[in-house]
Amino acid sequence: MIKMLHEKGATPEMAYTAGFASIALTLATWTMSKKLERAGIDRADRWGLFTGEWAPTFFAIGLALQAEEKKAKKA
Repeated sequence: MIKMLHEKGATPEMAYTAGFASIALTLATWTMSKKLERAGIDRADRWGLFTGEWAPTFFAIGLALQAEEKKAKKA
């Protein structure tokens, strides 16, 4: 999968940007859910946790793409 992403033009910077964007999205969804929904803090926490789990995945993909770039340069 990583090789395919690399061949399609995905860069580590794109993945890192997506990771940081997901952190911002986590804060935004938690804040909006807390303020706009009547479900309370529990629901806001669930939204925050849901989107918060994306960031490590994007950072891991960025590291894998970085390794793929180094591998491609050696070949």
